[in-house]
Amino acid sequence: MTGPAPLLTLNNGVRMPTLGLGVYQSPPDETIPAVTTAIENGYRLIDTAAAYGNEKEVGAGIARSGIGREDIFVITKVWMTDYGYEATLRAFDTSLTKLGLDHLDLYLLHWPAPSAFDTTVASYKAAEKLLADGRVRAIGVCNHTPAHLTDLMARTDVVPAVNQVELHPFFSQPELRAFDVRQGIRTQSWSPIGGVNRYGGESPDKVRDPLQEPTITGLAEKYGKSPAQIILRWQVEHDLCAIPKSVKPHRIAENIAIFDFSLTPHEVAAIDALDTGARGGPDPDHVGPDTFS
Repeated sequence: MTGPAPLLTLNNGVRMPTLGLGVYQSPPDETIPAVTTAIENGYRLIDTAAAYGNEKEVGAGIARSGIGREDIFVITKVWMTDYGYEATLRAFDTSLTKLGLDHLDLYLLHWPAPSAFDTTVASYKAAEKLLADGRVRAIGVCNHTPAHLTDLMARTDVVPAVNQVELHPFFSQPELRAFDVRQGIRTQSWSPIGGVNRYGGESPDKVRDPLQEPTITGLAEKYGKSPAQIILRWQVEHDLCAIPKSVKPHRIAENIAIFDFSLTPHEVAAIDALDTGARGGPDPDHVGPDTFS
């Protein structure tokens, strides 16, 4: 078992682990053992979403772990079809019931939905009420660009604690990260190892995989680590929170075993230089309630 990940401090003083388990596309029947395995290996952050269809299993995995609720940081997200003030409050209650919890640690808006941004703002105001009522410890957003964040913050009162975005060596978003830092927003990385490049729909012969990048494989050989561990350590060196997804016990254990070594500034810069500026996932400017089936 690996020890728990170090903690990051959010802009309201809440502490959040710097690494957690993501369960996007984890089948419900594989989610419970993935969560319990993660907790056994020292994970204390679990990230799910209403749209993932596995909140109930995440809650069951947490309950089976035997770890006290106060020691687990749980994140879920409201989906765009539930945007709007009252709809978001109802969606929150539904998520909480499925998770079997009496409060959340972090509640996020899943996409900015710029084509219907008034409903995005209304949903965030609902999240502000949940925060004020003590039903959630922190609130934030996903996939927001600086322009989306600027608009949202101009129309609401609470600065998001977290902005969860696609972020990996081939799409490292330095401008967004810098903006988040200036605003006191923590950047959280989905697809932190670059898996979106592998399952994003490109034909296999066209996919560039960060795990096979010579800069990263060379560092893996140097440190006796896997390429995935090198990438996750790079995330840590940038003071980011990464949420790698896996249902395989050995991968889950491997992904958190990154706190016994460090990368040098030169090595971090070498990985930074791999950035292509190209997304593997959807463009937030073009995502709305009807984008996904």
